[in-house]
Amino acid sequence: MITGKKGILIIEEFEGFEPKMYKDAVGLPTIGYGTLIDTKEEQWLKTAIITKDQAEVLLRRELGMIERNLNVMLKKTITQNQFDALVSFAYNLGIANLRSSTLLKKVNRNPADTTIRDEFMKWVHAGGKVLKGLQTRRKAEADLYFKK
Repeated sequence: MITGKKGILIIEEFEGFEPKMYKDAVGLPTIGYGTLIDTKEEQWLKTAIITKDQAEVLLRRELGMIERNLNVMLKKTITQNQFDALVSFAYNLGIANLRSSTLLKKVNRNPADTTIRDEFMKWVHAGGKVLKGLQTRRKAEADLYFKK
């Protein structure tokens, strides 16, 4: 599966667009739609001013990595909305956090398990603090996950 329009929109809405490098909630260098600047090849982005089109390219590159990993990690068939919600979660928190989460374990046992909503809501901390923005995002992801 690949990320659908709803998944991309939720990511862009919650990440927001920033044309210059900024530090995210935990102090990591970030640009565009929340793309981490984390490799030597990307160091030029720390001083760049990018367009929305360039940010979209960076977003889609990151989504490709997440999609490949998520498709391998999934053991059950899920809907497009469920996939998009999980991609948004992984984009924000990292694929490693999704991989080791109870959220993914529950999805792989029974994608319709209603307690999956609670698992989304456990991931609302950054820098040791509960962030209202993360609470809102997790609720939106959970709502998308369970949308028919």
